[in-house]
Amino acid sequence: MHSKRPKHLNLFKITQPLPAVVSILHRASGALMFVLLPFVVWLFDVSLSSEASYERFSAAFAAGIGFVPAFLVKLVCLALIWAYLHHAIAGIRHVWMDVAHTVSKEQGRSSAIVTLAVSLVLTVLLGAKLFGLF
Repeated sequence: MHSKRPKHLNLFKITQPLPAVVSILHRASGALMFVLLPFVVWLFDVSLSSEASYERFSAAFAAGIGFVPAFLVKLVCLALIWAYLHHAIAGIRHVWMDVAHTVSKEQGRSSAIVTLAVSLVLTVLLGAKLFGLF
């Protein structure tokens, strides 16, 4: 007797509702911030230790760090910027939903759209500043 159910779940064929995508990204952004925490601590230490170390900190964005090019350093920082912004805005969204106690599907969807839009627009703006576009 053969079942018509698939033996393996193909996650690329499943479409998630937008609030689920925001929730998954909220978890992913938290994990990304946790994984990159040593890099953040190193940047913070180097930026504050002395004038010479601040020069090293500034040079990391212009010349890179060791064999890592400056472009990659900036991309990692951009990923951190997105992670922080998305995680914070999604966290505010969750607090709002907890306080409201009457969130409908439509409110959940519209707040997910706002969360994605605000975090992406702010990331693009800060990324443009990071990459020297203004």
